[in-house]
Amino acid sequence: MSSARARRLTHTDLDKVSLQAALEALADPVRRSIVRQLAASPDWARACGMFDLGVTKATISHHFSVLRNAGLIEQRDEGQRRLNRLRSEEFERRFPGLLRLVVEDNRTGKPTSGDEPGE
Repeated sequence: MSSARARRLTHTDLDKVSLQAALEALADPVRRSIVRQLAASPDWARACGMFDLGVTKATISHHFSVLRNAGLIEQRDEGQRRLNRLRSEEFERRFPGLLRLVVEDNRTGKPTSGDEPGE
């Protein structure tokens, strides 16, 4: 991909993210599914196209943008793929325990690698 595409990516300074913004980003079940799947994967191992979320490509792009703007994920372009990393450590410092609650909050109470939206 061109460097112009990479330049369009902006990553939020977590010190500027309010608790309200973090909670709003995590309120959507599709975004929580993305967060859980990233939490179960090594950094930079998942491209946006690797998530089976049951929504359109445009909707997936929107959800990734919301998560990036809330400081939850970092993205980088490699060739035709946009890779993702959950900013776990940084987010934990800013909002202690919040990400852990989201990752563990599912029907079994245990972390999952690919829960379905709406669970």
